[in-house]
Amino acid sequence: MKILVTGGCGFIGSNLVRVILRETQHAVMNVDKLTYAGNPESLADLAGDPRYQFCQADICDAGAMQAVFAEFAPDAVMHLAAESHVDRSIDGPGAFIQTNITGTFTLLQAARAQWAGRQTAPGRPPPRFLHVSTDEVFGSLSFSDPAFTETTPYNPHSPYSASKAASDHLARAWADTFGLPVLVTNCSNNYGPFQFPEKLIPVVILKALRGEPIPVYGKGENIRDWLYVEDHCRALITVLEKGTPGETYNVGGNNEQRNLDIVHKICVLLDEFVPRKAGGSYAEQISFVTDRPGHDLRYAIDAGKIKRELGWEPRETFETGFRKTVKWYLDNQPWWTNILNGSYKLERLGKH
Repeated sequence: MKILVTGGCGFIGSNLVRVILRETQHAVMNVDKLTYAGNPESLADLAGDPRYQFCQADICDAGAMQAVFAEFAPDAVMHLAAESHVDRSIDGPGAFIQTNITGTFTLLQAARAQWAGRQTAPGRPPPRFLHVSTDEVFGSLSFSDPAFTETTPYNPHSPYSASKAASDHLARAWADTFGLPVLVTNCSNNYGPFQFPEKLIPVVILKALRGEPIPVYGKGENIRDWLYVEDHCRALITVLEKGTPGETYNVGGNNEQRNLDIVHKICVLLDEFVPRKAGGSYAEQISFVTDRPGHDLRYAIDAGKIKRELGWEPRETFETGFRKTVKWYLDNQPWWTNILNGSYKLERLGKH
């Protein structure tokens, strides 16, 4: 297939592009606006690959999207482009409304327009449209609640999750109203290589290495299900190739952990790989800070449907995935040093 990937220079997107080219025969057109989190260096090794193309464009620009669809004529769309950091959505929700809602609408319309053109030339089906979303649209669980399923009611609590919930509804509406073959995935927290250093895992690693306090929100009791990013990418490819249009698939890592336990795990790995010159453990740098406003207590994904129906399950465990991740950041210091030489300095965002 010819696959249009939006947000392909971001964290999940760059890993997805690489997995597609490494593990399938598909071709990729990567469309990315290159906002602060879009980093072309994450795909520098793909330069010259005949199955890879890049276009810098804004998914909210209807004219640009129509031109991309007309030129590339994708068989499928994997829509990942989004503003994704909850803390930033607290400070500046407008960008989340624009990119996550208006951008999704613009892409859906461009896909419809391409389909209309194909109907005048019979023989080519409409492009499959995979809308990639988050478990945060479901809200918060207590410690004893069952995990989120595909039928869990939506209950978003942050500007980020509300904007993603809205985009999920748009995607499903375009399927129901216009017949576009839409698939939706809702995933748990991703971790792994190339994650912009504003999220928990890279913040902990880089703060530790710099000898700075490692910030943990509240008491560190918030629970997330952690999914290694390449496992997620393989799930997305599986859904695109085998999923039933109109269906939703939850993607999880079977890996619920307290934030504090994750931080301690990373400190243990760093103690092994790069012991502190002053001795002792990196865990001594842990510092509890004021909690995030509206911080959801627990997310948990029931990924039974995608396993039963499509045969996907994660390859990485808590031990193997986090070991690979810490090692990657240690081995790729130039990548994150270039980022921290810019405007973002690991400062806390979204305090109020």
